[in-house]
Amino acid sequence: MAEAVTESPKTPRDERELTIIEHLLELRTRLIVAVIAVVIGMVIGMMFTQNFLEVLLVPLGDYVPQTIEPTESLVVYFKIALILGLIGAMPVIVYEIIAFILPAMLPNERRYLYFMLPGVTIFFAGGIAFAAYVMLPAAITFMQGFLSEIVNNQWTLQSYVSFTTRVMFWMGVVFQTPLLMYLFARMGIVTSQQYAKARKYAIVIAAVVAALVTPTPDPINMVIVMVPIYFLFEIGVLLSKLARPMKHEQEPAS
Repeated sequence: MAEAVTESPKTPRDERELTIIEHLLELRTRLIVAVIAVVIGMVIGMMFTQNFLEVLLVPLGDYVPQTIEPTESLVVYFKIALILGLIGAMPVIVYEIIAFILPAMLPNERRYLYFMLPGVTIFFAGGIAFAAYVMLPAAITFMQGFLSEIVNNQWTLQSYVSFTTRVMFWMGVVFQTPLLMYLFARMGIVTSQQYAKARKYAIVIAAVVAALVTPTPDPINMVIVMVPIYFLFEIGVLLSKLARPMKHEQEPAS
């Protein structure tokens, strides 16, 4: 008599592998959505790329940066369009990240997340505007005059735009500090009282971040960056006072 073939139950290892595959598939889907959002943002941003480039070149004064490669202007154009695309796509990117990390959010928790998303774009754009209109003009003026007696600064367009866009991007990230503080308070990780007690450490952290982000070594530019960073911390403290931990809220009965 042939023995009946029975399917062996899944081992914990099989279940774990299946779970990992499912997570990877979900991550791929969310990355695709984020990339599509960035591409759409880039297409829209192309309408404003030339104007934004003119803003970036204002600190140079009468100096016109050179291009030494045939494709350099094209690369710079799309690099600026990418920055503008990131600004427009930032709510989608942040939502996909949080939805992947916290997949079991309740409906009321998602409501607060939707409330935060416009703020992500506003703060990111605010960081870029601060870098473009306050931080970079002071830094570029300093660097143009540094060792000018013995060095003739002849910057290329690509090197200048790469430098400025890198600074603007990281300032946009730094400007997300209040929203992250609010999110941590909502998740019950940190309270507003704990934030308030950490003010002395916040000053030190602001100084360290300013030293890392500031493109020049002079203390004036460092202070220009450090003061807004600490101000962002204080905004985060105020926002955290409005946050109630998620774990204290119950899902409404259906």
